[in-house]
Amino acid sequence: MKFWAGIAGWHRNRYVWATLILLLSAGVVALTRSAGPEAAPEDLRGQIMNRMRTTLEQSKPEQHNHTGHGGQQVATEEQSAPVICGVHVYGHEPAQATTLAEVRTVYGFHFCGVAEKKRPWDVAVKLAGPVILDMSTEPVGIQVVEATDDVKFIDRLRQMFPAKYAEQATKEALTDSEMADLRRRYDAAADL
Repeated sequence: MKFWAGIAGWHRNRYVWATLILLLSAGVVALTRSAGPEAAPEDLRGQIMNRMRTTLEQSKPEQHNHTGHGGQQVATEEQSAPVICGVHVYGHEPAQATTLAEVRTVYGFHFCGVAEKKRPWDVAVKLAGPVILDMSTEPVGIQVVEATDDVKFIDRLRQMFPAKYAEQATKEALTDSEMADLRRRYDAAADL
């Protein structure tokens, strides 16, 4: 009987609580250390994607327009339709940057739609293609890859992008989840 009485009151023993607190603290420290350096690049990548998306969505369509196609006139000058973008980051320079403030250049892909009210995605004005953001300027500089009369698109891409990112840009656009998020955000902005 005395055995069960001792077990029943375990939560009243200060040594049990001290042991429990030490174990929990050690677990938190272990998790924090294991999530430290390895988690930083993912967090940085997320920060870059958010900054890239925000920059493109706050810019005028002409600033990231390419291939000679002008955006349609939408609404009035005072009230223009929002631009909703999906982005995919290929990489950044310097590659060893660990904070957003250290990032100078971002290489990626953008796919944006001008969200006029009640206009479905399939007929929306769209802007898409490889893009370079110059994060060292304010406002952030936006460069899109454009073909010219003398230079083909693929050649211009290879001139503007470092080789490792140019190769990605010829094969990758938005992932399925990035595209689904873009469509969801576009439909909400267009009141669909």
